[in-house]
Amino acid sequence: MTRLTTTYWRSSWIAFTTIVFKEVRRFTRIWPQTLLPPGITMALYFVIFGNLIGSRIGEMDGYAYIDYIVPGLIMMSVITNSYSNVVSSFFSTKFQRSIEELMVAPVSPHVILLGYTFGGVARGLAVGLIVTLMSLFFTRLQVQHLGLTIVVVFFTSLVFALGGFINAVFAKTFDDISIIPTFVLTPLTYLGGVFYSISMLPEFWQKVSLINPILHMVNAFRYGILGVSDIPIEVALVLMVVFVAVLYSVSYWLLLRGIGMRQ
Repeated sequence: MTRLTTTYWRSSWIAFTTIVFKEVRRFTRIWPQTLLPPGITMALYFVIFGNLIGSRIGEMDGYAYIDYIVPGLIMMSVITNSYSNVVSSFFSTKFQRSIEELMVAPVSPHVILLGYTFGGVARGLAVGLIVTLMSLFFTRLQVQHLGLTIVVVFFTSLVFALGGFINAVFAKTFDDISIIPTFVLTPLTYLGGVFYSISMLPEFWQKVSLINPILHMVNAFRYGILGVSDIPIEVALVLMVVFVAVLYSVSYWLLLRGIGMRQ
């Protein structure tokens, strides 16, 4: 490896870690707004859906209802926070015109994209950990497939962090960054098998539900923890890898062309 190549990789690593550190410091500095509310919200879900309503529902797929919904609630918190961190942070960078400094700096678009994306992944995993620890007050989690659980939660947070980046690129006002989470992300999450098994649905709606990518992610994560799933795990894993590849390619192309940033 030549000296020039070594210098390039070293400078890229410094730029990457700097962006990630900035992102992590950003959401940890305002933790009452970024980390505390999701924990409180999920605690309410555990109390209302788990203890109060769950006791009347009984078992689902051989598990107590609260045990069944815990993986879905953890995944829901990971999805929303991975997405919201990147979309709000990158749009703020655009709004403040500081993105122009990154665009003219000798930094690869890959480094910029990975820095913001992993910042979103860090927040998603942090909130997911908080919700997981909180769930231990209401149920006992026994992870059946630890490796699969880690892979699924990482790729899921990566998918939605990239999705948040694309949303931020095209957003022109602060109102635009809430359209996708409100009208797309939230409905897909609630219809993604978080609170129910799709086996309860009529056959037609079971097939329609398979179009929802969040259903596959939630079920893959539930399989990692409980060992039960409504869909083939292999399909879910392939789907997540494909989504990461496609969304990363689109995000990189948008960043390379300066779309939404050089206007």
